[in-house]
Formats: sequence, C-alpha cells, structure tokens
Amino acid sequence: MAEYKLLIGGNLVAGEMTMDVINPATAEPFCTVPRASAAQADAAIAAAKAAVPGWSAIPWAERQASLIALAEAISARKDELARALTMEQGKPLAEAMGELGMTDAYLRHYATLELPDRVIQDDDAGYIAVKHRPLGVVVGIIAWNFPLLVACWKIGPAVLAGNAIVLKPAPTTPVCALILGEICQQVFPAGVVNIITDANDLGPHLTAHPDVAKVGFTGSTATGKRIAASGADTLKRVTLELGGNDPAIVLKDVDIRETAQAIFGNAFFNNGQVCLAVKRAYVHAEIYDAMCGELARLAEAAVVDDGLQQGTQIGPIQNAMQFEKVKGFLDAARADGTIVAGGQVMERAGYFIRPTIVRDVTDGDMIVDEEQFGPILPIIKFDDVEDVIARANASDYGLGGSVWSKDVGRAADIASRIESGQVWVNQHIAIGPHIPMAGFKSSGLGVEQSVEGLAEYTQTQVVNIKR
Repeated sequence: MAEYKLLIGGNLVAGEMTMDVINPATAEPFCTVPRASAAQADAAIAAAKAAVPGWSAIPWAERQASLIALAEAISARKDELARALTMEQGKPLAEAMGELGMTDAYLRHYATLELPDRVIQDDDAGYIAVKHRPLGVVVGIIAWNFPLLVACWKIGPAVLAGNAIVLKPAPTTPVCALILGEICQQVFPAGVVNIITDANDLGPHLTAHPDVAKVGFTGSTATGKRIAASGADTLKRVTLELGGNDPAIVLKDVDIRETAQAIFGNAFFNNGQVCLAVKRAYVHAEIYDAMCGELARLAEAAVVDDGLQQGTQIGPIQNAMQFEKVKGFLDAARADGTIVAGGQVMERAGYFIRPTIVRDVTDGDMIVDEEQFGPILPIIKFDDVEDVIARANASDYGLGGSVWSKDVGRAADIASRIESGQVWVNQHIAIGPHIPMAGFKSSGLGVEQSVEGLAEYTQTQVVNIKR
C-alpha cells in the first residue's frame, strides 16, 4: 500500500495524526493518509511566507515553465492518479481520465497567460503604469467533486502570479492532492506549494491566519460565507466559487431526443455533483410529457456501478453525509411530485442512488428551490417565457444557466436576461481555462480562470512618475 505524506516547506512529512479514506463504492476504508495538526498548518504557512520573496523575483517565463513541468509530471502518473481519483471520489474511470485531461489543459493554458504592465500615460508631464504585484501567501481550499482539477485551478494562477500556496483538500478526497504534493516537491522550490490535510477542523485556522493574504475556495455557499467572515478582520482577498441551482429553459421547438440527451448528460455528469450541473429543467408545456418520458428512459438505461467497473456511467455519491442529504431530497420529491425514473437507494454496499427524474413539481418545492448536488433532476412545466425567466431568476443562486431552442437568436435574447455568471445556449457546463468563471448572488465572489482570474491573485499597484 502506498505511503502518503504532507508537503510542508519542500519536505514530505508524516502528519501528527492519521485518518482513513473511504471508497464510496464500498463504504469501507481503502487507505490511510496523514492528517495535519494546527502546528503543521502554521509551519506550512511559514514556509510559504519564506518562499514568496525568492519565487516572486524569478522571471515570469520561468514560472510559466514550472506549470508546463507540473502538467507533464501529472500526465506521467495519470494512470495512478485516475485510479486513485475513482477510488476516493467515486466517478467512473473514464470521467477520472477526463479530469486528468482537463487538469493538463488548464495548467498548460495558465502557462500562456501574462499580466504585463499597462501604461496609461507616457508624455512630457509624466509616466503612469498599472502593475500587478503578488499578494503573498494564498490558501486554497477545495471541494470533493473534482479534487485534482480544482487543486490545480488554485495552484496554477497562485504560483504564476508569484505567490506561494497552502492547499487543503476536502477530508473525504485527500489522496490525489497528496500525490500531487509528491509531484510538486520535484517541480517547485521549497515552500512554493504546500499541501496539508485535515478532518474539516483546520479551515478556520487557515482562513483567519494573519500571514495569509488570500483564500481561494471552491465549495458550498454556507462554508464560503464562513470563510469570508473569518478573513474579514485582516481584510483578506477572497475568491469564492460556490453553489448553484442552474436552470435549463427548454423551448417548445427543440429536438426532444437530442435535447434530452444533452440535458441528461449535463445533469448527471459526475452523478450530479457539479456546481454548474443542470439542477432544474423548465420545459414548455407543449413538449413537457414527451421530454419527461425521454429523460426517464435515459435514466432507466444508465449503468450505475463502481467506477472501476467497465461500462459504468454513474458512480456512487461521494460521501456518507451527502448520501443522507440526497436521500432527504428523494423523500421531498416523493411528497411533492411524481418520480418517473429512479428514486431508489440501491441495495448494495456503498452510496448508490439510481438517477432520478421528478415531474409535476414547481417553484416553492424543496427539490426545485434547493441545490440537490446529486442524481435528481426536477422537471418544471411552463408556458410563458416572461414567467419562466422570472422563476429562473428567483433563486438565491446565480452560477450558471442555459436556454435550449432551434431559434438561436431568441434563445440568446432570453439567455441575456438570466441572472447567472455563466449562461449558455444549446449547451451547458461549456467551460474552459480561457473563459472567466464567476457567480451572481450567493454563487460566489470574484472570478476564476482566464486572465481575469489570474489578476485576482495579484495586488494592483499604480506607479506614477512626475517628469
């Protein structure tokens, strides 16, 4: 069995404690990993602080090259990482390999980004330039749904901008992050990247620490609010990529079979455990019955099994706590609507629930108003476009949304009125490293990805010279 270590100050070290990692396909431990203490968290922050002056002084191109080196080193261990990802997170092996591919693509794109000085005056009177300075120590706290990809979403821009980072994975998915620590030890100077684990106890300690300049967090809205409050005393910069309750508005002119396949794929990707997944589908009354029937057919045909088994399309819920939460949504769906596919907790070991389609529900029902973050899709009937836009926008969330129609112009007009950071036409979860990711309302603060996301890891400075 592999022996995992924390990465602190360039050294791979044991934790002062240990913890088991559960395979969600079996509900049994499959490995033991180190668990850091508060003293080790402090040591990681101190190491990062000590690394910043030297790291920020090296040429930008060398920091870009380090990201290419990181991408290549990850790819060299992709088979090991993909298997570990499936065992700790639950996603099918094919999706795990997809996450590895996305991680590679994001790191390589980050390596092309620059933040050059912007000269806004250069004449006889003076010279004024806008510069981007590194912030210092960054803490990255990541969710359990994409533990490798999101880790590199934090590491890439943080270190490219000249900062050093302390990364904390979710307690239920620490393995890929610890393997990433082994890789980062060989790629970066000591202290530039530090990776520690916890049992959900070190977050407040990290986010309140006076030597931490910024926190980048991906996870729930409730936790994001606590992080923002924790950093308030020291006015930390925060980037919060939080929950979503993404609507898909389906107009009556769509190809039903084709659109149902697209919506199903974007609702049940990673077992629905995606912040940007379709969480509620508003379908025009004229095609409502047909769309519900086609989505139910797809749900019944889906292969749900251990992600390591060939042919698996949907794996288990990632952890016991989320499993119980999703079962609560199933109870609400039975009470408020009609389950036309799925609805069952599978009688086997592990956290398995059949993909579930719920019809005859509406706004105000728990299954519609709250983010399920699991394999349940409510289908809501509408017949008036103005009304459905208002209903889609009534949510406290505003991360993503989509509009589906053969009339692309009309769909684009509707999409422009949806209150979400990302809105798509005839597609969903169409993201990329070159595309800014942001959230309206309770779905987040700041921007991730792209050059705009990179700038969030810097301090703007104006140099103003009188001649």
